[in-house]
Amino acid sequence: MQPVQRFAPDTELEILLKAMADDGAFIVEAMFDAATIDAVRQASDRFAEEVAPGSSTQGMGEDGKAFVGANTIRFSSLAKITPAFFTMLDNDLFHRIAEARLLDICGSYWLNTAQVMYIGPGEKAQVLHRDADNWWPFVKATWPNTPEVTVSAMIGLDTVTEELGATRVVPGSHLAQELELYAEAKTVPAELGPGDALVYSGNVQHGGGANLTSDRWRRAMHMSVVAGWLAPEEAAALDFQLGELDDQSERVQRMLGHRSYDPRPHRGGGLWLRHVKAIEDE
Repeated sequence: MQPVQRFAPDTELEILLKAMADDGAFIVEAMFDAATIDAVRQASDRFAEEVAPGSSTQGMGEDGKAFVGANTIRFSSLAKITPAFFTMLDNDLFHRIAEARLLDICGSYWLNTAQVMYIGPGEKAQVLHRDADNWWPFVKATWPNTPEVTVSAMIGLDTVTEELGATRVVPGSHLAQELELYAEAKTVPAELGPGDALVYSGNVQHGGGANLTSDRWRRAMHMSVVAGWLAPEEAAALDFQLGELDDQSERVQRMLGHRSYDPRPHRGGGLWLRHVKAIEDE
């Protein structure tokens, strides 16, 4: 299998989009600055000390537990853990890619989920999957002509090697005519440095790799967006009260569910209605 293509952050957008169209994924080196990555990693390391491996609430049932991993630490609500996450969420290049991929089918998009994913020693490889399968009825009804509804990035918070469990990708699998999943033998690893990002289509097959070490953790995080007319995985809008995000950019407010969806492209958001009737003491 061909390796995942790698690009500098100043690469022309058209070249990145061609790689996405052809392969379904590519890597942007140093997509996120070192200071931001350091802050997120340090905060995540502290928070991870209180999270038991395999305890993610995504692991409901035996299939869910196998999906999240027995020795993998996952947690979300990253904006509550460190304000550095706001900087990651506002990354211009990520949004240029997301806009090009998503705005043909929606007026705007918002955060699907952002999760720290620390894969522990001896963890098995994750089952291959597509992120778009979160909205399975839509994918099943439209495949193989399913439009892009979600764009993801796996971001290195430290050096991520194949031995540590780098995400494995099946380049070109987003173009498959059938919905069945490929065998892991067809995958290639997406090794990352701190701040590098594997950016990939919601329709491409991928999965976390096996951690073959006995004493080291793979430190990375996932960040994805989804078309504004779909419900996201993470209830990020509930993390903040009205007004708490007033000092953040309009884009960050929208990403976290504090700006409403407008189906008309490039309008920047419609009316976010909230009618509250006062209850008087009787």
